[in-house]
Amino acid sequence: MKNNLFSKFTPKEPKFYPLLSELADVVYRASELIIEASKATSNAEATEHFKRVKEEERKGDRVQNKIFDELNNTFITPFDREDINNLASTMDDVTDYINSCAKRIMLYNPKRIPQSATKLAEIVRESAGVVVQAVGELDILKKNSSRIAEYCSQLAELEHKADDVYEHFLIDLFENEKDAVEIIKLKDILHELERATDAAENVGKVIKTIIVKYS
Repeated sequence: MKNNLFSKFTPKEPKFYPLLSELADVVYRASELIIEASKATSNAEATEHFKRVKEEERKGDRVQNKIFDELNNTFITPFDREDINNLASTMDDVTDYINSCAKRIMLYNPKRIPQSATKLAEIVRESAGVVVQAVGELDILKKNSSRIAEYCSQLAELEHKADDVYEHFLIDLFENEKDAVEIIKLKDILHELERATDAAENVGKVIKTIIVKYS
C-alpha cells in the first residue's frame, strides 16, 4: 500500500513518450520506403530502396536499445516496464518485417512485382500512420483512452484488409503463374508485408493492455 501511495505522488519520467514516438516515426518512414520498393523496375533500384529501409531499421534498433537502457535506469516509469518494452518490441517488429520484405525484393529479383504488393505496402503505411497517432497520444491516455482504443480497432481492421489482399493474391498467383520459382519468390515477398500488418495489429493489442491498466 505504501509503495502504491508513493508511486501516485512520485513524478513519472516523461522521456519514454518521445522515445516511443521516435520509434513509431521510424516505422512510418520505413513503410513509405517499402511502397517505393514494391514498384522497383530493376534490381539496382530495389537495392537502393533496401539500403534506405535498412538505415531506418538500424535507427529503430538504436531507439529500442535506448528505451531498454532507460527502463533499467529509471525509477518510476509512466507504465509498467514490461508494457513499455513490449510496445517498443512490437513496433520494431513492424520495421523488421518491412526490412525483410525489401531485402527479399533485392535478393530474389523477381521478373515482376504484382500490384498486390503495392496494395499491401499501402496498408502497411496506413497501419504505421495509425501507430504514430496512437503512440503520440499515450501521454494523455486518461483523457483520450476511447480515441486511442479506436486506433487499436483500426489496426485490427487494417490487418483483416491485408489478409484479404494476400489471400486474393495467392489465388491469382497459383492460378496464373506457371514458373514455380517465381511462385516461391512472390509468395515469400508478400508474406513479409502481410506479417508487417500482423505486427502492427500486435502494437494495438499492447496499447489496449495499457489502456485497461491505466485509463
